Amino acid sequence: MTATTARSAKKPATPEAHETPENAAPEGGLLATAEDPRPGLRKYLEVKRAALLARRAAARANPLTQPHRLRARTTAEERSGVRRIRIRHHQILSDSPLDFAGYDLGPASPEIQLGVLSSCLTHIFLIQAADLRIPLDSLAVEVEADQDPRAGSPGFEDTPIHPHHITYTVHVTSPAGDERIRELHEAVERNCPIYQLLTNPQNISGRVVLTGSPREL
Repeated sequence: MTATTARSAKKPATPEAHETPENAAPEGGLLATAEDPRPGLRKYLEVKRAALLARRAAARANPLTQPHRLRARTTAEERSGVRRIRIRHHQILSDSPLDFAGYDLGPASPEIQLGVLSSCLTHIFLIQAADLRIPLDSLAVEVEADQDPRAGSPGFEDTPIHPHHITYTVHVTSPAGDERIRELHEAVERNCPIYQLLTNPQNISGRVVLTGSPREL
């Protein structure tokens, strides 16, 4: 997996407001740390930092005794075959293109995977920028990969069936210097869960349960 950081510089900002102590929650709730998060990312990062510090304080006060168990469930819709992904109270549709018995109502699973990596990198950039006090004015992460539909067919037995040659490009506007942006980028790759998931081998176990039967395959 390769990465590129493209950045635009802006004039340095005025000095930051006094930093919220880690052991104190901001008065008036988290949103009170910014007048309005809509004008730009700098204001939002103030809100994000307050939330980050509050989470750390809560974790110190009530340490976890076990990891969180994450869950997702996907069902195939009757007649259409549309895959409805349910995660907590959220839903995501995944579908096939029109030429593959689908309605193109949503992205395919490999595309969703690239979107997940893009979203996670973007979020961790925000978290780390807030934590490191690095101002950002704009941020976008683009992820690309190759996937060959010929994989597994005669003559292409060794071609990966999965997306490969994954690259990402971060487009960021910030008044921070190059060293601080590099520091931010390194912190993001160390702390991004999905980046780490995809760059480290994983064990996956599975089972098949026959509906209406106690048997498992």
